[in-house]
Amino acid sequence: MLTDAEIARSVTPRPITEIAASLGYTADETECYGKYKAKVPVTGGDRRGKLILVTAMNPTPLGEGKTTVSISLADGLKHIGKSVALALREPSLGPVFGIKGGACGGGYAQVVPMEDINLHFTGDFHAITSANNLLSALIDNHIHFDKIPRLKEVTWKRCMDMNDRALRVVEVGLGGKVNGVPRTDGFVITAASEIMAVLCMASDFADLRKRLGDIVVGYAEDGSEVTASDIGAQEAMAILLREAAKPNLVQTLEGTPAFVHGGPFANIAHGCNSIMATTAALAHADYVVTEAGFGAELGGEKFLDIKCRKTGLAPSCVVLVVTARSLKFNGGVAKDDTQAENIAALEKGFANVKRHLNNLKSFSQRVIVAINRFASDTDAELDSLKRLCRECGAEAVLCEGFAKGGAGAVALAEAVARECEAPAPAITFPYSDDDSVTDKIVAVAKKIYGAGEVVFEDTAKENIARIESNPAYRRFPVCIAKTQYSFTCDATQLGAPDDFVFTVRDAVVRAGAGFIVAVSGSIMLMPGLGRIPNAEKMTIDPATGVIDGLM
Repeated sequence: MLTDAEIARSVTPRPITEIAASLGYTADETECYGKYKAKVPVTGGDRRGKLILVTAMNPTPLGEGKTTVSISLADGLKHIGKSVALALREPSLGPVFGIKGGACGGGYAQVVPMEDINLHFTGDFHAITSANNLLSALIDNHIHFDKIPRLKEVTWKRCMDMNDRALRVVEVGLGGKVNGVPRTDGFVITAASEIMAVLCMASDFADLRKRLGDIVVGYAEDGSEVTASDIGAQEAMAILLREAAKPNLVQTLEGTPAFVHGGPFANIAHGCNSIMATTAALAHADYVVTEAGFGAELGGEKFLDIKCRKTGLAPSCVVLVVTARSLKFNGGVAKDDTQAENIAALEKGFANVKRHLNNLKSFSQRVIVAINRFASDTDAELDSLKRLCRECGAEAVLCEGFAKGGAGAVALAEAVARECEAPAPAITFPYSDDDSVTDKIVAVAKKIYGAGEVVFEDTAKENIARIESNPAYRRFPVCIAKTQYSFTCDATQLGAPDDFVFTVRDAVVRAGAGFIVAVSGSIMLMPGLGRIPNAEKMTIDPATGVIDGLM
């Protein structure tokens, strides 16, 4: 059986100029980065396309294949004659070299050039990292020269696009006055930087520039906020992001256009690709398949509660990706035993899917379940899974995109297209813009996660009070940072726990992004590498440059 990398290398992509032209971009509008990658302009105007959101059950170590399903669904829509484009996130080097590996799909459902996209791509992540750390340098320079307004407390963190737990807390300015003023600092991963969120929430470059200036970097001696514009950082950061703001265009193995732009994680950020890329796709295709990170209670909730709330976007259909083996894992079967048939465990683990279905219906969404088929799935298991979905009022469709590409997702594409015939339903949100920050967090924790009690630690209470003292933030949505593996704060609690205690330990305003991050449990904004990271398994042939182990 061919590896993902071997499959990707076996296909010669079309020139990116042809892909861009198929969407209506002129040669002058297509800025090529080699033969198979391009930047395209931010597009305003009509959003003619129908938006399809792909989300999933809670992830497990087995992998649910959400990106693979997204890509094969887009290819499947192309197979049935639809004008279609993808709108996905860019991979972060942290997971690529960590435990997850690449993020370009798999098998015969990939976006290419896979190796370029997974590594440096068009340099967007590096530009975001540079803009973030330029702001950090300007902050410390501001403190060193005792400029007005005088910073008493710095809340801004440095960043890098790598998992490195040793950088979570650092001391800077050591070694005498010539090196600056000593203080405690720290790093977050680039995907968790507010610059990333600003890029993904901005409607155009002018909006991005304004949002950069709104970023809160700390507090002055009188307790007032100090922003990036207060220390003169806004224009320089915008200059660094001039090219990064333009959406990237690539393609699937089958030549379906793919806008791949922005890369916030859904467990520690809002988990959606850029608004600029989504609207560009909607302006150039009749159907747009997009993906939100991790499970529907994280990326899916944030897509609806943050991205859609702030833009007026609304999905015509939501696809919930499930796998039989992940259901068995949620039903208590050990990872190594999930290939064996176990209908009882599958039915027990279905509680996780059932809650996600109920949650999506509470947003008034129309949902189709995509069963991402694996070779070990038995007919009895698949029949049981389809029955359970029917009992919840949801249609379940097999997807074999990994093995067959778009041809393996035609049935799913046909089901999605039928749902998209009706106008997109209005979204019913779990909280209103006018609710307090505390009430918004409680609403998500109780209505979406299933918590019985929400406990706010002292730091969270203090920071929420400080945030709510500014009237400009009272209508901000909340973005909850929590483990992706469970509805709870505890990654080991699988299935669909009820009436648990949900603990919020901190809250931070992201004024540039336009939302408030509530940090729960032990989640970290700078991940660490596992005992055997993916980086240790990779090889490169010095003669040919061929990489193995990236996916």
